[in-house]
Amino acid sequence: MSIRREKTEDATINLTPMIDVVFLLVIFFMVGSKFSEAESRINVNVPSVGELRSITRAPDERIVVVDNKGEVTLDNSVVTIDQLTQTLSEQHANYPSLRVAVRGDGASSFQKVAEVLHAVRSSGVEQVGLSAKSAHR
Repeated sequence: MSIRREKTEDATINLTPMIDVVFLLVIFFMVGSKFSEAESRINVNVPSVGELRSITRAPDERIVVVDNKGEVTLDNSVVTIDQLTQTLSEQHANYPSLRVAVRGDGASSFQKVAEVLHAVRSSGVEQVGLSAKSAHR
């Protein structure tokens, strides 16, 4: 007995869905390109921003010390009153919330401490602190 095989159909790929997708993509890009041309003709006033500043964190509190000889130091660097005013005004321009602490030696002249306080205030710094040592031991 011989087994007869039935004739099988040849396997074919149906291209209709792929052609539909390609046509939809072509239509999508044609319509999208028309929108971009229409958008380029619209007059829009774009808002502007002010002066850009760095977003780094503000420096720590600056320490100004007047020692018993009348010498002025800013963060352990000896400076003159003019240099102090210039340095603090430059830093205050970049960091408006700059804080400064003034420390005067008990044996120093109050006149020198007053000059330093005036220099700090004239540089534009608004947050000025005066450091003192308590008499309790």
